[in-house]
Amino acid sequence: MPRSGAEARRRLQQAALELYQEHGFDRTTTAEIAARAGVNERTFFRHFPDKREVLFDGEDDLRAALVRAVAEAPDGLPPLDVLLRAFRTAEPVLERNRPFAEPRLRVIAETPALRERDLAKAASLGDALAEALRQRGVPDRSAALAATAGWAAFHHAVRAWIDTPSSPLDAHLRRAFDDLRALLGHPAPPRPGR
Repeated sequence: MPRSGAEARRRLQQAALELYQEHGFDRTTTAEIAARAGVNERTFFRHFPDKREVLFDGEDDLRAALVRAVAEAPDGLPPLDVLLRAFRTAEPVLERNRPFAEPRLRVIAETPALRERDLAKAASLGDALAEALRQRGVPDRSAALAATAGWAAFHHAVRAWIDTPSSPLDAHLRRAFDDLRALLGHPAPPRPGR
C-alpha cells in the first residue's frame, strides 16, 4: 500500500499507463487502475477526476512555470526568443519524466478521446502563453500567433527528442526554433561557440 499521497498518485499513473498499453484506454476501468496500483477506487478519485486526467497530470504546473518564465524573460527579446527561453525552463521536468513520456505519447496518439483532451490542453496552454506575451506588450494578434507557432515548435521538439534520445531536449528545442525562424525568413540568432 502506498505510504504517501505522492506515491499513490505516481503508482496510479504508472498502473494506468500499463493498463492502457495492455488493454487500451477504452477497455480499462478506474477500478482496474486502482487495483493495479494497490489502492481503492475512492483513492483514485481523490487524485484524478477521471481516467483521462491520469495522463495529463502536471499540466497546471507546466503552464504556471512557462507563464512565469515568459514574465521573467529579459526586456527587449522578440516573442519567439521569449518562448524558447520559457520552454527551455521545462526541460528538467521533461527529462525526469522521460520514461513516462514516450509510452504516454503513444497511448494518446492511439486514443481519440485522449487526442481530443491533448488538443484542448494544448489550446489552453497556448492561450496562457499568448496572454503572458500580451502582458509583456506584444500586440494581441502577434502574441496569439507567436504562442501558437512556439507551441508547435515545442511539440515538434519533444517528439524529436522522444524519437532521438541521444540528443538532449535543448538541442531539439533550439533546432525547432531555428527551423521556425528559417521558415519565416529570419536567421537564427548567433549563439556562443557556434
